[in-house]
Amino acid sequence: MTTAAMPPTALIRNDARAETLVNTRIVLAFFLASYIYFLIALLAGLLFSLQFMQKYPFPTIEWLSPGRIRFLHTNGMAYGFIANAFLGGLHWAIPRLTLRPVLSVKLSWIILVAWQGIVLATVFGLLTGQAQAVEWGETPTWVDPFAVLGLLLVGTNFLAPIIRMRGSMYVSVWYFMAALIWTLLTYTMGNFFVEYWIGGTASGAIIGLFIHDLVGLFVTPIGWGLMYYFVPIILRKPIWSHGLSLVGFWGLAFFYPLNGIHHFLYTPIPMFLQHGAIVATIAVEFVVTTVIINFFMTIRGSGGALRTNMPIRWFYVGMVFYFTTCLQCAFQVTLTFQKIIHFTDWVVGHAHLVMFGVFGFWILGMMTYLFPRLVGAQRWYSSKLNEWHFWLSAVGMLLMFFDLTIAGLIQGTQWQSLAIWEESVRASMPFWATRTYIGSVMIFAQFLFMYNMCMTAFRKPQATDEGTSAAASN
Repeated sequence: MTTAAMPPTALIRNDARAETLVNTRIVLAFFLASYIYFLIALLAGLLFSLQFMQKYPFPTIEWLSPGRIRFLHTNGMAYGFIANAFLGGLHWAIPRLTLRPVLSVKLSWIILVAWQGIVLATVFGLLTGQAQAVEWGETPTWVDPFAVLGLLLVGTNFLAPIIRMRGSMYVSVWYFMAALIWTLLTYTMGNFFVEYWIGGTASGAIIGLFIHDLVGLFVTPIGWGLMYYFVPIILRKPIWSHGLSLVGFWGLAFFYPLNGIHHFLYTPIPMFLQHGAIVATIAVEFVVTTVIINFFMTIRGSGGALRTNMPIRWFYVGMVFYFTTCLQCAFQVTLTFQKIIHFTDWVVGHAHLVMFGVFGFWILGMMTYLFPRLVGAQRWYSSKLNEWHFWLSAVGMLLMFFDLTIAGLIQGTQWQSLAIWEESVRASMPFWATRTYIGSVMIFAQFLFMYNMCMTAFRKPQATDEGTSAAASN
């Protein structure tokens, strides 16, 4: 039976039954680790952006050079922020969906400690110049075997309750089960095949697959799986169409692995592979459209939740951003668009919108929903701080996206007209400065949320008539 097939009362009853199966301390620990890395990665991104304003504060310190700080920013987001948050979310959702605990709580704690060790070892390796020449796979070669072992332990811990399920599976579980397998295969492909066995043009094709599959076969299925869990629970109504949920899953499984080569258009990679990647990327947009329709039909009749329920607002704004990025991607992967936007800040804006504006928003919505429950508070310390956190993040993300998109178009048209390189740099500098200022505001918003979390955890506000309403809306 899927979430789409279950009545709201069954969802609530199963959630109550599963309460004893979830170790809230491990969920909280993963969330806290995630948020610490989130703040560090954001600050690294801000530091990196200063070089574009000629204000980089550490120009002569090799291990703090801008290139290495950029690795800290991207890898900190992927493996520190997103991976830890998803591990926390899976520890919350899978026992509830399967009505069985994870294989071992002790193993969960081992994974928690081991994963932080892997992330910190990666940070050390990146800052000391040991990065691999693979985008998003810069983890040092000596860290990779431990990362694969960690992924094996994660898969073992979560697949055990899934395998023991009886009857039909929730669509969320389909996504989780696939992601646990896909992530291990994707990481192995990107970090071992290119490093040890495949070279030349073929390695470029594999790197393209790795870059995109890390987003599409690790981040996307877990993100969507969590949305298929949390949205029906919060709205207390089933997903509108089970059939569309399956279209989304199988469409992702079939088309997404074929997308990666669109990162290397106009290269020596055979053109039939490039054309195939373009077609598959456009096809993914149609798949994503079915998922978006499904969720917006689900909230039909409950639209007031977008105003009163903060987690739902985070989730649905992230969905709009997801549709936007995929629609944009369907255009930007065409050979015509690539002539203009390749290597420009258009691509940077696109990447920020999908990683922060989509998956970051879903994670922040998930934390907003769960954090008071995890620390034993009946409501947030301040619903107003949650509002400020959301609006500064959402408006800031939208402005940064527009800023970088416009910068990319200006850069691309100047390069296409064969203008002097320095002219494109001078034209870009106001946009780079704007990005830094907007990013500073967005980082300030995350510190507001951290303050709200600390006050909620230490003061543990109790529900009142007004507080009960605030708790329900947040």
